[in-house]
Amino acid sequence: MRIQVDTHTHTYASGHAYSTISENAFSASLLGLPMFCTTDHASLMPGAPHYWFFSNQRVLPRFLHGVAIIRGCEVNIRNIEGDIDIPPSVDQNLDWVIASFHEPVFSPTNKLVHTQALIKIIESGRVDALGHLGNPNFDFNFKKVIQCAADHNVAIEINNTSLKGGSRIGSIDRCYEIAKTAKELGAFITTGSDAHFCEDIGKFEKVEQLIDAINFPLDKIITHTPKQFLSFLALRGRTPITEFEALVQ
Repeated sequence: MRIQVDTHTHTYASGHAYSTISENAFSASLLGLPMFCTTDHASLMPGAPHYWFFSNQRVLPRFLHGVAIIRGCEVNIRNIEGDIDIPPSVDQNLDWVIASFHEPVFSPTNKLVHTQALIKIIESGRVDALGHLGNPNFDFNFKKVIQCAADHNVAIEINNTSLKGGSRIGSIDRCYEIAKTAKELGAFITTGSDAHFCEDIGKFEKVEQLIDAINFPLDKIITHTPKQFLSFLALRGRTPITEFEALVQ
């Protein structure tokens, strides 16, 4: 498998997804996917859980059905100042945080506002990746934001659901341009299925097509292997996960 980590998945807890984390892990195991991040929506998204849900992820086992579990969250970009909807006290209990625009939380405004919000989010140091940036409702200056992300070692997500065309209509061409810009500027990318049902975990057909089409370098795809992903977390200053030591050898 060229992509061995899925960094964007949801469970029933998000309010509009339909599987448990155990079901997600079982589907991943059937596919042969060795690792995924569980990233339910943070609290300002309608139907999402209270922030204690994320703080308490420390009770999750590190392996389910033989699959490595990364404890994470998809937070909402709240405003132009770069605020997100989990308190700083939760950060220590998470391994991975994606920040995304969602219309119910941040009303689409204009390119300048969206660009400033994304740059502030990157500079805050609290997020590891920017999610589904292809959404045309949230246009932004690709070069400014992606250069900032490259400078701060924040990954740019290539979202398989966005590339399917049924969600966030108008994203496909933008995703290709975002990926080309990331390649040009030497930014890291991450790959997420954005699965809201267990059978979509680890499915990257559209992402694979994009990678091939633009010849994106594997050493900049942090989801290429678990070792590569964990090395990126270390680069971000995340505390090493003892249970995953064998995966970085």
